[in-house]
Amino acid sequence: MILYVDYEHASTYLKPKSDWLLAARARISYMLQDVTGHRCLLQRYTDVDADIVSELDLAAVFISGNGADAEMYEPRDLEGLGAIIRSGTTPVFGFCGGFQLLGTTLGAPLERIGRLADGEEDPHPNYQAGWRKELGNEPVELLGDHPLLADLGERPVFRHAHTFELKQAPDGFVNLARTDVTELQYLAHESLLLAGTQFHPEYWTADHPAGRQLIANFCHWVGIDQPA
Repeated sequence: MILYVDYEHASTYLKPKSDWLLAARARISYMLQDVTGHRCLLQRYTDVDADIVSELDLAAVFISGNGADAEMYEPRDLEGLGAIIRSGTTPVFGFCGGFQLLGTTLGAPLERIGRLADGEEDPHPNYQAGWRKELGNEPVELLGDHPLLADLGERPVFRHAHTFELKQAPDGFVNLARTDVTELQYLAHESLLLAGTQFHPEYWTADHPAGRQLIANFCHWVGIDQPA
């Protein structure tokens, strides 16, 4: 079994038109199950504790993105998830906000990308107006040669949606992808089975299928390929 952690803050689900997000979480859990070949449990981050790994014999943990600012979260609600990340014994992959949580849990600083300059046009004024951001399906530049990059092509396209970024990688991580906006787009630990992306591979589509291959690469890297 694998665990897909919904890292969204409860306040987000109280906003108008938020039903699509919960539907997306369910759809992604099905997609992860199809890619990994393991049953996928969708669980709120507040209900995750360190014992869940052994209790459910989890093969891996995937952490969703989020739309709420980091300061909205109570530290005690993240203790279980943080313990799983810090243990380094369970494969963990973070998507966007989950990637940022992975980084901050291990000591990396998280900040806004930065404000737009005076007079600079905002290409997406309806999303975090006035801030630099990445939004929509855009390519990333792959860096180096790593099993996690296998068969992704030269400049694969992924969905992006963020105004915050990790300003440096935690100790022991190597960066595997970048864009002109955000340098740290895909981090993997050099010895532990920890990885994540600032972009959203879990939102792959028929037109932009690289996300499925990226997740399959992670499963192969950590040894949880589809069971026979």
